[in-house]
Amino acid sequence: MTSAAAGEFRPHRVAVLALDGLLPFELGIPHRIFGYPRDARGRPLYEVVTCSTRPPGPVETDADFAVHVAHGPQTLATADTVIVPASYERGPLYDEGRLTDELAAALARIRPGTRLASICTGVYVLAAAGRLDGRPATTHWADAERFQRMFPKIKVDADVLFIDDGDVLTSAGVAAGIDLCLHMVRCDFGTAVANDVARRTVVPPHRDGGQAQYIHRPVPDPQVATTTAARAWALGRLHEPIQLRDLAEQEAMSVRTFTRRFREEVGVSPGQWLTRQRVERARHLLESTDLSMDQVARESGFNTAQSMRQHLQAALGVTPTAYRRAFRTGGGAERQDGVGTRR
Repeated sequence: MTSAAAGEFRPHRVAVLALDGLLPFELGIPHRIFGYPRDARGRPLYEVVTCSTRPPGPVETDADFAVHVAHGPQTLATADTVIVPASYERGPLYDEGRLTDELAAALARIRPGTRLASICTGVYVLAAAGRLDGRPATTHWADAERFQRMFPKIKVDADVLFIDDGDVLTSAGVAAGIDLCLHMVRCDFGTAVANDVARRTVVPPHRDGGQAQYIHRPVPDPQVATTTAARAWALGRLHEPIQLRDLAEQEAMSVRTFTRRFREEVGVSPGQWLTRQRVERARHLLESTDLSMDQVARESGFNTAQSMRQHLQAALGVTPTAYRRAFRTGGGAERQDGVGTRR
């Protein structure tokens, strides 16, 4: 980002808090996702640092090796975003829902207004710190019921991949941490930057549905019909009117069977999925073209600018005009005063 006052470029600083018992995969997600984005001049848009609650030294993992963490808790005071990956450390945090003195002292260093995020069971840290009371949150579906009992003031949603509640974000297990980090990149610097990171990481820029599609469901029989072809057909025709019966016809299913199968596979209804795809299409056009609002609305399938405005406001919390203003300049590389990025 560029400081309007001093004219100095400073990347958004992400501090990853490594706790004993951490899962190496989750620890690597923020470094992988936030390590890619660059501005038009090739400068990193993020600086990612790993820290612990202790002075520099080894932190145990759930594997047969430890990791050496080069930064202590003072790093948290310098962060724009703090991410807590999952860990399997057993003790007061997971058994009783309270922070140790060491962890509480570390978290106290975080500046007001810093964006907080958790991956999987890292949510216990935010919950025990009182940062989620009265707010929605998620975690791995297998742990959601226990987490809800331990923290009854939190509105736990076990069906989603992640929840963005403004300055606090939480994700479900393992790969959902990738979805969350891509979402933060998208919020900070736009769809084009996030999509480029997704391509480089060889993951979808936005996964359909939520955890519901993974709960108590065996791997589908490859002989059983799926809704994949219908989704591919719809993506090529987002600018056209698409009815539920049109989608069902692509799979030679009844509307009722198709709707049930679609929800099982994707985790949301066909209508919800279609609206989400149209929102993503509108975002791309607002960022990458000079089309008028009416043209963007027609190309993305919303028909009218007013309809598009309502859907983007509901999905993103901003109007199409405000979104274009924030992200039209190449992903925020030269924006002033942190516009388009959480600070």
